Amino acid sequence: MSVRFNLVLSDDLNKAIDKEIAASETTKSDVMRKSLQLYLAARESNRRGLKIGLVEPKTNQLYQEFIGL
Repeated sequence: MSVRFNLVLSDDLNKAIDKEIAASETTKSDVMRKSLQLYLAARESNRRGLKIGLVEPKTNQLYQEFIGL
């Protein structure tokens, strides 16, 4: 079963999504689905006491930690 819903985005966020869609040849729906999956994974990880961040693969250095998800 599928569910549809309406979402109001700021002009800046909508433009950023449109730019990504053009660069990756995907759809806005795919971007939103992946974004929601990432958000849910971040929330579950946070409940387990884990942190969410970007790590440089070669050095394993933390580049950016996401707080508040």
